[in-house]
Order: sequence, then structure tokens, then C-alpha cells
Amino acid sequence: MSTSPLGTLPDSRTEADGSAVVRVLSYNIRSMRDDTDALARVIAACAPDLVLVQEAPRFFRWRKKLARLARAADLVILSGGGTAAGPALLCSLRARVERTEDVLLPRTPGLHRRGFATAVVRFGGARLGVLSCHLSLQTDERYAQGGMLLDRLAELGVAHAVAGGDLNERPQGRTFRRLAAELRDCWTAEPWGGEHTSTPDDPHQRIDALFVTPGVEVLGCGVPLGLPGVSEADLRAATDHLPVLAALRVPPAR
Repeated sequence: MSTSPLGTLPDSRTEADGSAVVRVLSYNIRSMRDDTDALARVIAACAPDLVLVQEAPRFFRWRKKLARLARAADLVILSGGGTAAGPALLCSLRARVERTEDVLLPRTPGLHRRGFATAVVRFGGARLGVLSCHLSLQTDERYAQGGMLLDRLAELGVAHAVAGGDLNERPQGRTFRRLAAELRDCWTAEPWGGEHTSTPDDPHQRIDALFVTPGVEVLGCGVPLGLPGVSEADLRAATDHLPVLAALRVPPAR
């Protein structure tokens, strides 16, 4: 298991100059088919301001299931879920919501429908665009979706944004490299905690990631192994991915 020394990850706060330190978590929750109590404990222990969810429940009573998870982690639903074909956004009450939009991507016959959950939120004087994604298993479709992700971030019309999710691809892949060429890969910028996100029983590859636009400072990013309140037993029981947690400093809006 690849790790970096687990120093203190900054807590959420608003600075005197209007900037904000924001904790962002990306997590594939496998439609909450595993131990949802363990899942909620992991999320709550990370104390996130924003959670970029992949594989949120999409079918029977999906809103109720997602709301139950959000409530257990002391969060609220921001956007997505079934209306975005799986990606979703949760947030703390610290976030002031400006707008949200669920985006369905073009469907390739025979392949799973994909989408983005997006929002623009404010923390103090900082304004941040947010996008959660779960990219295709098929190479060419995944590469096209990477381009759509970059286009959608630009269309949010904000100076600063964070995007992330389950890329279904390692950093050497062409879609991952396409995103990293335009955005900053948070783990590469400031590694913290663990690197590999798949699988909890045998972490050997990094296929989940967070990216930020220029101007957002990465204070630390990685799998929260050893974070107080996050047990290895809960990580193994919660779902089939490990989460990625980042602390970001977002400049004040101009």
C-alpha cells in the first residue's frame, strides 16, 4: 500500500481575506449495497464540506436512500443521483448553494449511461464550481467523456473549480493524462495519506482522483488511511473503493 506520512490535514475554515479552506471527498459508494453504517462513519470522520459521490443509488427510492446517508454523515444532498445516472454531490451546511445542474452524457448503445453532477457553491468569499463523474469502462468513450468534463467545467463560468470521481483509469492512461494536462491532479500536487483507491482489500491502483483548476491551492490529498475515526475495518466494509480526501484553499471571488 503506497502512502505518504499522515500529517494533519487542515480543517475547514474561512480566512480573513475571504479565501476558504474546503475539505472535499470523492467516493464510489457502489449504490450503498455494502455496510451503509460503515460508509457513513467513514464520510463523517473525514469532515467534508463537499462529497463527490459515484454510484449513488439510481433506482427504487434512490432519493430516500441517498438522503439517509447524507443525514447519517451530517450532510445534505446538493445534486445528482438517479437524475445524473449515478454521480451525486453532498455538502455541509457551510456551503451556500448558487446553482446545481445534473448532466446526462450521450449514450453509446450497449453501454451504461453516464452523467455529471455539478454545482456552484460559496464558502465565505470563495466561489467554487464542483463536478462529480464516473467515466466509462470503454476506452474511446472514456476519452470523449474526459473532453466533456473539461468543457462542462468551463461552462460553469467560475474562476475556480474542483472535479473528481471514479475515472476507471490509472494515471498513465490517456484520459487521466488529458485531465491532468488541463487541471492539477491533487495527489500529485500534495500527496497525503494513501495513494491507491482500488480495492480496499488489496489497494494496488489509483483510479479515483480529484483535480482542481489553476489558482486553487492543494494543501493535501489522498486516501485517509489512519485519519482519526477512519478504521480499516470500515474502509473494507463500506464499499469496493477507497475514498480520496483533499483540503483545498480557494481564493476569494473577484
